[in-house]
Amino acid sequence: MNLHLENKVTVITGAAKGIGAAVARAFHDEGASVALLDKSAEGRDVAAGLGERARFIECDVSRGASVAEAMAEAERHFGGIDILVNNAGVQHYGSVTGTPEEEWDATLAVNLKSAYLCARHAIPSMQARGGGAIVNVASVQSFLSQNNVAAYTTSKTALLGLTRSIAVDYAPAIRCVAVCPGTVDTPMLHWAIRQSPDPEAVLEECRLMHLTERIATPEEIAGLILFLASERAAFMTGQAYRIDGGIGLKAGGGKRNEDAK
Repeated sequence: MNLHLENKVTVITGAAKGIGAAVARAFHDEGASVALLDKSAEGRDVAAGLGERARFIECDVSRGASVAEAMAEAERHFGGIDILVNNAGVQHYGSVTGTPEEEWDATLAVNLKSAYLCARHAIPSMQARGGGAIVNVASVQSFLSQNNVAAYTTSKTALLGLTRSIAVDYAPAIRCVAVCPGTVDTPMLHWAIRQSPDPEAVLEECRLMHLTERIATPEEIAGLILFLASERAAFMTGQAYRIDGGIGLKAGGGKRNEDAK
């Protein structure tokens, strides 16, 4: 299926690893030019592996001045911006009473404020080019929550409100949607489970929370983002799309239906 992304310029945040790196590869494979924004120099290696039509731009997406400079560089190098994927994110653990104020602020700065900053500095370029698309990477925890993730789930839930606001304010030329993954096999996941005394047990629990009885690959999430950013999804805006393996659908109790296997 041709997604008609040739000559499109895509900016991806948190592009050094995990979902962001998979998104960069997916868009590049479809013919788009990609600007990979990240604080980590690993993003340089991802861009070098893609070669032509890829550029790494070091950026702290929680800081307005850094974002402004990065978007300006992407415009200078590629001539403009057509698509923005707000993927950068961090995970911290703690309840409201157990989360230090600075940790709360840092989580919301990366997970929420960065999406505002990047949209703020990318939208004028999109408008100059006649339109564009923004995909915000939220989470299944925009709809439900684990224990002790107060800052994280708050930031990801708020992203849905930002998504709606952008969609309303900049229609019809610019679309904005959110993607809400379940558990994904990323470096952030493996960091998180290592906080437990029994990482293998936690990984198995994560696997079994999903009706699919597995966790997602970054490439599966990238595939949905790719579609939603393309003209194939031109009638889709303002909504949140769950790609979560059915997590949270099954209530406890009852007998397992082995015949359905």
